[in-house]
Amino acid sequence: MNSAVANIKTIAKRELSGYFASPVAYVFIVIFLLLVGFFTFMVGGFFERGEASLTLPFFVWHPWLYLFLVPAAGMRLWSEERRSGTIELLLTMPITPWQAIVGKFLASWIFLALALALTVPVVITTNYLGNPDNGVIFTGYIGSLMLAGSYLAVSCMTSAITRNQVISFILSVVICLFLILAGWPPVTRMLEIFSESPRLVEAVAAFSVMTHFEGLQRGVLDTRDIVFFLAIIGFSLFTTGVIIRGHRAG
Repeated sequence: MNSAVANIKTIAKRELSGYFASPVAYVFIVIFLLLVGFFTFMVGGFFERGEASLTLPFFVWHPWLYLFLVPAAGMRLWSEERRSGTIELLLTMPITPWQAIVGKFLASWIFLALALALTVPVVITTNYLGNPDNGVIFTGYIGSLMLAGSYLAVSCMTSAITRNQVISFILSVVICLFLILAGWPPVTRMLEIFSESPRLVEAVAAFSVMTHFEGLQRGVLDTRDIVFFLAIIGFSLFTTGVIIRGHRAG
């Protein structure tokens, strides 16, 4: 068990240092912070609302921001290894495929968590201007981090399929978009029109990240929502393992 944890830490450190060894990580963080600021203060009308809350002007945009930014951060996880041919070297090391997968995923998730943590000045500004419910804000951050992790796990899976990073990016965007639209109100209303079964609409909405993220951004910490995001992460990483083992067997 200790050796497995040590291997995961080694892979995670290697991957995390790879992010900051090039300007890509810094460009990503700057773009993320600029977009967050733009959508919060300009599009979201933070000051015009006159309300000390981050639910609508801040967290509501995260599923759409992550839709493109997270696949951009995760598309290189396995695609680059396959393109450069280092995946064979990595898989011949004394580590198991799942240790490499978990290590790479955790490193990228930590990187996304760091980018999200840099938005704390928005929270400080809100507390300076009013008296927000910081419990709701904290829960919103948990939901945002889980959402980013779900998108990242999907990106990890698609990057294992192909050595082309662009194809990996497009595939992950399409899958993540489906996870958004499955529970998006306009889509559910359209399903209600064409379907006479409320259970079908509820079943489709249950697969949506929006349905589960909305509760968390409102301050409702429901274990079912956490389990949902963990299930997406677990399934995507399991599928990644199946794909990687296929490369190893080949």
